[in-house]
Amino acid sequence: MPGDGSHPDSENVTSGSWSDKPIHHQRHLKVIGIGAGASGLLFAYKLQRSFENFDLTLYDKNADVGGTWFENKYPGCACDIAAHAYVWSFEPNPNWSSTYAGSDEIQEYFVRFADKYDIRKYCQFGKLVSRAEWDNKRGHWNIEVTDLETGRVISDWCHILLNAAGVLNAWKWPDVPGIKEFEGKLLHTAKYDRNVDLTGKTVALIGTGSSAIQVLPSILPTVKKVISFNRSATYVFPTQGFQQRHYTDEEKRVFASDPKKLEEHRRELDSSINSLYSVFIQDSPMQKAMTAEMRGAMAMVIKGSGLEGQIIPKYGVGCRRITPGVGYLEALVDPKTEVVSSGVKAITRKGCLSEEGKEYEVDVIICATGFDTSYLPRFPVLGMNLESLAEAWKDEPKNYFGMAAPGFPNYFMLIGPNSPIGNGPVLIGIEAQIDYILKLINRYQTENIHSISPRLDAVEEFMAFKDAYMKGTVWEQSCRSWYKNGSASEKVTALWPGSTLHYMESLAEPRYEDWNFTYVGKNRFAYLGNGFSQAESDLTADWSYYLRDKDSSPLLGRAKNRRVMTRSGTIPATNRLPKL
Repeated sequence: MPGDGSHPDSENVTSGSWSDKPIHHQRHLKVIGIGAGASGLLFAYKLQRSFENFDLTLYDKNADVGGTWFENKYPGCACDIAAHAYVWSFEPNPNWSSTYAGSDEIQEYFVRFADKYDIRKYCQFGKLVSRAEWDNKRGHWNIEVTDLETGRVISDWCHILLNAAGVLNAWKWPDVPGIKEFEGKLLHTAKYDRNVDLTGKTVALIGTGSSAIQVLPSILPTVKKVISFNRSATYVFPTQGFQQRHYTDEEKRVFASDPKKLEEHRRELDSSINSLYSVFIQDSPMQKAMTAEMRGAMAMVIKGSGLEGQIIPKYGVGCRRITPGVGYLEALVDPKTEVVSSGVKAITRKGCLSEEGKEYEVDVIICATGFDTSYLPRFPVLGMNLESLAEAWKDEPKNYFGMAAPGFPNYFMLIGPNSPIGNGPVLIGIEAQIDYILKLINRYQTENIHSISPRLDAVEEFMAFKDAYMKGTVWEQSCRSWYKNGSASEKVTALWPGSTLHYMESLAEPRYEDWNFTYVGKNRFAYLGNGFSQAESDLTADWSYYLRDKDSSPLLGRAKNRRVMTRSGTIPATNRLPKL
């Protein structure tokens, strides 16, 4: 049980446990997951679906599931990906209200998912993992968990530690002098207070990222005035070929009653998003065409405002995360909005001081200033020889395919550094990560393995490949982006070096040679056991299961298998021209 302080029995530390059992004996597995957001919930679902003889605990600091969608409640908060493309591959939702659904609706999707698959039984809410330390002798992690209601520290342990806390989760106030001096109401989009009434107020909005772009048009009808501090220009035109609109009751009825119709719509959306990847390639025809088209479209909306030089970026489309920006440009040129094309130098008792030295008196300040995207853990994670992950990653988060770090055994991450979070459909990339991690966990549970961690030389070579690849992408252009930890010129730490489809094919088969495996006992083949198969230990199994009247076995060549899996030949090539 979590918090009982007990430790694994001798099965985990001796090789004799396998000698009287059939091959691939399934030892008991204890897993701790950090976070019950989207990725933590999916991990629980997939572990439950495919594994037996395990204990799982998901610790989450919040009061319910949903992660970022539970936390982010600011005006206009929505997903910047079409809602029907923001679902698990196997779990569609016919009832999305609009193309870009709001945060409450997305939260409801994950709540339904957790309830449908009985995932809450694994969750402990109001619990913050505050320390993790690898015990190499025992081959497990010792965990400290803080109960946020009582302040009590609970001890726990696990064979496998999964960090599913996410990247856009650790919000922070902007590093601006005087922020505590402001006498009005200070808000952050990631910790927004919906009880604050903005009616008739003068509001300062700091930031030009996705949340600021959603906030401005949402609050403009009720406020007296908005002072928008636009230090950085960003593209804010719908780019995925799908404008924001509400689905009709008839459309939702058809989606609910005809799964094929819903699948067709989902495929149209996902295929459209996947077709856009070449826009991220430096000087590609699509990059040039998309940049020119978006600059022209933005110029048309703000024509005559005098903001063209301040609002339209000089870098290429995609250097920063592409955001639909529904109504944002129109709000910028509204008479109630004053655009300040600089950052905030200081916050005073009465308002904001611009970098030019002008003070703007306001009633409310909304900081849409984002999150800590350094990927440094928010609590001590101590691996081999008590090495700190924060120290190991202080210069750069060196990782293996966004999922693991050398020197930190049996520790896996979801949406870690260099994951495909801006490369195409997001959730399908998380599915691929979890499937890969579970293949490693499967080997751990059914072999006499003590620990698994990525090889340092493999990680170094992956980092070298990633850095070389990024030089040919628009992400390395000079724009301030959380893809580069808020910098305009540092290395790209957030994104995968390729498309989401490329990532899926990269993870289809684990490269076990890239991993360090250590073993319980002196012989790595102890798991072969007593010479009997698992089939023979199951008296209800068919002991001639391998016989068949035709060869239906999987294709073992990558090329042929890929063509079958992706239904090659079913789509006319002319349909692959991307929508701009």
